[in-house]
Amino acid sequence: MTSKKLSALLAAALLCVTAWSPVNAAEKQKPELLVFAAASLTNVLGELSPAFEKKSGVTVKLSFAASSALARQIESGAAADVFVSADQEWMDYLQTRDLLDQKSRRDLVGNHLVLIAPADSTVSLKIGPNLPLLAALGKGRLSTGDPDTVPVGKYARAALTSLGVWEAIEPKLVRAENVRSAMMFVSRGEAPLGIVYATDALVDSKVRVVDTFPDDTHAPITYPAAATKNAKPQAAAYLKYLNSAGAREMWKKFGFVELKKK
Repeated sequence: MTSKKLSALLAAALLCVTAWSPVNAAEKQKPELLVFAAASLTNVLGELSPAFEKKSGVTVKLSFAASSALARQIESGAAADVFVSADQEWMDYLQTRDLLDQKSRRDLVGNHLVLIAPADSTVSLKIGPNLPLLAALGKGRLSTGDPDTVPVGKYARAALTSLGVWEAIEPKLVRAENVRSAMMFVSRGEAPLGIVYATDALVDSKVRVVDTFPDDTHAPITYPAAATKNAKPQAAAYLKYLNSAGAREMWKKFGFVELKKK
């Protein structure tokens, strides 16, 4: 073989290697979004996100916790692209610190607050002023999110204050780190009663709803969402999808409430 032919073969081989090199692999790699979301959204986003992935080719990684914990992680530099909160306060917390793309912020859905008991419990209560909650608890405790930080706990405190029973109940609280933890105490029979969102009660067959708190006993429960300040461009498409007509049926399936148009 002549040196000229050998050089041509080597050049062709080099071209093949280049064509299938990591540069090509990188071109095929899917973009990735990191979504921080309130614990109460675990099930619904667990279904909506794969549907978005299939449609967009964008990989979505989900991280669930109390809105307060997630907001503080973002404040500390966590590389989240999207934040979905269970209340307005923690979204405001990040917005006032200029950590959000403010134009991307929108309210997605609403929820209701409910009193739950273990599925085999026979307790019966009708929520109203001077609710006999203390008597119903007996020697047990009431499980909900920590009212100092966790949104569901804040809503619970507002509702019980409105009904005139907060001071009596406060010493009996189990202050859970998020709404799913609060529900678990009831689900396992470690607390006879708990206050969670209606959507959480729907996904655990080991609890039942005793009654629903009237909406006028607490601030409206809404879930705001926004892209973070340094979010990847695909965050906008993800937020648009969560707010789309196509996603609406999934929100309804999991018990979330469609917000009234302003």
